[in-house]
Amino acid sequence: MVRNALAAAVLSALLSGPVLAQEASPPPPPPAPTDWRAISPNDLLVIDTTKGRILVELAPELAPAHVERIKLLAARGFYDNLAWHRVIDWFMAQTGDPLGTGEGQSWYPDLKGEFTFRRGPDMAFTPVAAPTGSLIGFVRSVPVQTQPDALMSGTGDKKVHGWGLYCPGVAGMARDEGNDTANSQFFLMRQAYPALEKRYTVWGRVVSGLDVVRTLKASPNPDGIVTEPDRMTRVRLAVDLPQAERPTVQMMNTTSAAFRALADHARQAKGTDFSVCDIDVPVQVTPGA
Repeated sequence: MVRNALAAAVLSALLSGPVLAQEASPPPPPPAPTDWRAISPNDLLVIDTTKGRILVELAPELAPAHVERIKLLAARGFYDNLAWHRVIDWFMAQTGDPLGTGEGQSWYPDLKGEFTFRRGPDMAFTPVAAPTGSLIGFVRSVPVQTQPDALMSGTGDKKVHGWGLYCPGVAGMARDEGNDTANSQFFLMRQAYPALEKRYTVWGRVVSGLDVVRTLKASPNPDGIVTEPDRMTRVRLAVDLPQAERPTVQMMNTTSAAFRALADHARQAKGTDFSVCDIDVPVQVTPGA
């Protein structure tokens, strides 16, 4: 079911081009204490696995129904001990199927696709690039692309369309061939994959543990199905963990001057090859017990 739909999105073409030598720009200044923000324990998903811990910041601004589903299933222990049943190197790691085959789901109804969201002037957003007719930047930790602010005045709700970008670490919801068939299975990106954008719902991003995502056992086969897979041992919101076990995360605020300097440095370093996926937002993690 979900396995086949996501498999159809895999592309084999690789783009290459000449690399131009560029003068190195000086590193940005160190951030001040006010340049950091605490990730709310209500929006921090703690995924313990057989390979280590993964922390995901949820993004209800982008996909409120999907975030609510993830929270509900985590609170009920649905994800505990489920396999990373489909892992493709240089693509993604998929889980959330109680059958471990790609055919299972929760007992809750399927979700309507939330492939895009509406961005208004009250949503914190930091642009880092402005391709023709759009803006690319961040909503908290999640890279997004949106229509420009100038179009807000001409819409009924004074908002514009936006959508999440599938950079490494971005969390997406798996689905069957129909747009409104996501349920419990999700995937975490091991590498960037733009072909998924506006086709699969983005609901968060890994803020710590991307190295763990990339070490989950991958399949040597094109379908990605893993034999003797790694597993999630426990999945909870940080707020639902005992205080002594609760990790805390400080992340550079993507609306801060320090982040803008970091983005400028990345843009200058990469030149015409710059992508929003080149920006790693710094984090400070206190792990908990």
